[in-house]
Amino acid sequence: MYFARWSTLLVAALIASPALYHAFVVADLAYGDALIRFLIAVPVAAIMLSLLRGLAAGYRRGAGMPGRRRSDADVPLPPGLEPDEIV
Repeated sequence: MYFARWSTLLVAALIASPALYHAFVVADLAYGDALIRFLIAVPVAAIMLSLLRGLAAGYRRGAGMPGRRRSDADVPLPPGLEPDEIV
């Protein structure tokens, strides 16, 4: 897991944003409590984003497909087109 990625820290800040807002803007919450909530949100955000990356990885081209991948030599050419004419 990547705890120091910008995306992880941004999602953690979004998760802990109510506590951060009340600590730094409204000032009715202690700074330490808000930062502890942010630090708890960092591993939660890392787990959430790693699950999302894992789900998205399955949709990459050719991922999880049985057999071998086709190369350009395996692709049939349209009738009347020679390999030298391909630009």
